Amino acid sequence: MNENIKKRNELLAQKTIEGLKSRNMEGYYAASREEALKTALDLIPEGSSVSMGGGMSVHEIGLSAALKEGNYVFIDRDKYEDKRQAMLMAYDADFFLASCNAMTDDGILVNIDGNSNRVSAIAQGPKHVIFVVGMNKVCSDIDSAMKRARTVAAPINAQRFGLDTPCSKKGTCFNCKSPDTICCQILITRYSRHPGRISVILVNDDLGY
Repeated sequence: MNENIKKRNELLAQKTIEGLKSRNMEGYYAASREEALKTALDLIPEGSSVSMGGGMSVHEIGLSAALKEGNYVFIDRDKYEDKRQAMLMAYDADFFLASCNAMTDDGILVNIDGNSNRVSAIAQGPKHVIFVVGMNKVCSDIDSAMKRARTVAAPINAQRFGLDTPCSKKGTCFNCKSPDTICCQILITRYSRHPGRISVILVNDDLGY
């Protein structure tokens, strides 16, 4: 990444962290994927139960692999024949890991979901939620964050899952009502009533979609 972009991201991250603080959420800055991994592991005590949605950013910094190999109770839904059971276990986990589809530079998080297990766990259930967010997902306001979630993240994720939606074929949102749509539930997290529950690690890298 260009050094000027890195510096810009670092400054923008500090503004975003202040925005998160004003919304009763914790923000952390990581200059690299390696630093993001260390920050995340520092936040999760050994022995904790941990679940996650399908966040690519969590995989990309090596966090899911570290939890599987470490002294943690990692709820790996890929190993469950009954996926619903694994999803329900997430609601009682100590930590839930996710990325976001987009966020504003003053700390509002935007997430779109198909099965809605991810957005429901973010909203309520797990004792703590940790977001891993690349600076490529930080937008100037809620309108641009929503636009990014609908026209960038959703089409790519629909393609990733092999879904039969207009966006997976054309690359942009059609506001469809397709049976395969992943835009079923939209969660906007603008404040956390519970101090310390939501943490966001901002990574100076392009992560996820």
